[in-house]
Amino acid sequence: MIKKLLIVGLLTGLAFMFYGLLISYNGNETLTGLGSYYAQNGAREVGAANLVSAIVVTYRGLDTLGEVTILFLAAAIIGFVLKLKKDEVVEARPVRETSELLTSASQVIVPVIFLVGVYIFINGHLTPGGGFQGGAVIASGVLLMLLANPTMHISHNIVATIESISGIAFVAIGILGIVLAGGFLDNRLLPLGEFGTLLSAGAIPLIYIFIGLKVGAELSNIIGTISYNQNEKPN
Repeated sequence: MIKKLLIVGLLTGLAFMFYGLLISYNGNETLTGLGSYYAQNGAREVGAANLVSAIVVTYRGLDTLGEVTILFLAAAIIGFVLKLKKDEVVEARPVRETSELLTSASQVIVPVIFLVGVYIFINGHLTPGGGFQGGAVIASGVLLMLLANPTMHISHNIVATIESISGIAFVAIGILGIVLAGGFLDNRLLPLGEFGTLLSAGAIPLIYIFIGLKVGAELSNIIGTISYNQNEKPN
């Protein structure tokens, strides 16, 4: 009874706290100084039609590097925690056969999903999207492949190679931005091109290609690790 009263009291206190925050909240009606600078100069300085992408991968490039690093650490931790020991005995779990509809549909849909994912991160500087979104779409295609064929194993060597090359290339472009332009991940190390075209915004399309491949590889690695540990049979 006392435990329930404590829970009720805690929830009541939280409700009053959030209510106070809600009634006192006033949204910003004008841009901050930094926001005004982005809005007035962003498109001209970086040459990207999608200003959000321009801000994320140029002005706030270090934040993007941190996000990619966090995702990498999450994938590594999941792989470490779920990794089976050689002498560990795992109970065999029967794998239910998938329906012919799912198997046949995946053969048609998976290539389309990969194509859409690639399109999203290649055109991230022109339309809403980018590396993280495109990589997540690619990983969803990998998930569909595993659902259609639960016994399939993803090659961790291939995934690790793609992830490593993409990560190194991403950091290398950032360093080149310091050397050849005005700062880390400065996209002006390549010509800005014609505004609104595919070959525009300097190095942003190249940056998003590597981010998309890295994010897709990391998420696919997580999915593959979980699937492998669920379907692994004892020796």
